[in-house]
Amino acid sequence: MRLSFRTLSFKLGILPSMLVASLALGACQNSTSTNEKEKTEHAKAVDNEVMASDADETTDEPITDNKSAEQAMISTLSDHRWTLVSVMGNESQPLNELAVVKDEVRLSFNQYQGQNTLNYSVGCNTISANYQLQGSVLSVDDSMSTKMLCADLNAAENSLIDLMEGDSQIVVTKNDASQEEQAVLTQLTNEETTLVWEGQLTDQAKYNSKGETVFWAVNAKKTSCNDTTSEMCLQVKPITYDNQGIKSSEGQWAPFAGVIDGYQPDGKHDEVLRIQRYALDADTNTAANDNRLEAPSEAYAYVLDAVIESAVAE
Repeated sequence: MRLSFRTLSFKLGILPSMLVASLALGACQNSTSTNEKEKTEHAKAVDNEVMASDADETTDEPITDNKSAEQAMISTLSDHRWTLVSVMGNESQPLNELAVVKDEVRLSFNQYQGQNTLNYSVGCNTISANYQLQGSVLSVDDSMSTKMLCADLNAAENSLIDLMEGDSQIVVTKNDASQEEQAVLTQLTNEETTLVWEGQLTDQAKYNSKGETVFWAVNAKKTSCNDTTSEMCLQVKPITYDNQGIKSSEGQWAPFAGVIDGYQPDGKHDEVLRIQRYALDADTNTAANDNRLEAPSEAYAYVLDAVIESAVAE
């Protein structure tokens, strides 16, 4: 009985130790398993981040490049006024209704209330539409038009509307044969008609500044440019009008040795011109721009907008 009691005591004494050892071993295994699981999940997360990063690098750059190319193309289109040079059908035959009036066919690209818009005309109605540009694909929405009767130009106008609406492929190249800064816009419609347009820089793009409207009276008689030369110059004076279009003040007559782009005086008429002037230097004092009676200055380029009065000189 004594032996059995001792044996039982030994067994009971060793049991808690074995239990503690077993629990410790299990904890270690669980810890190891948990650590390995965490390491595995961390590795997967890192791999996913790398894959996502690689995907971002693969997709972001072309999108950015495409946007830049499209914005550059839209700027180029807007910086020019386009005149039709030729129009050829899908069998390389000219479309006569447009070909005969091509010198009068105009196209311009603009922005209105945040939308890209274009206007075109064959010399009668002005036709307007919104457009989108994706890559080299020009998509033109349904057009709106003024409602003048165009007689012989109706066929040409309807033909141009049909060609412009919908999708077409466009490309702009430089006209190397031109002495001026000209561009060539080639447009291929879905019907495989090819329109070629020649572009002239707008005054705002040419002078890289926003035009300001001023009014000048031009005397039919020229005057000496200065006291030391016999060269003759235009005689001009600035004019201002109020909000009702009534003349409110006049400046002094002064010789003008420069050029009014687009204006050809005939020496027989006293005229009043509406002129757009463009600062040639970005540092030109803008405060002076508010003075419509400012004398002609070499700091500006002057471009004729319209002749608003003309009378035979006395």
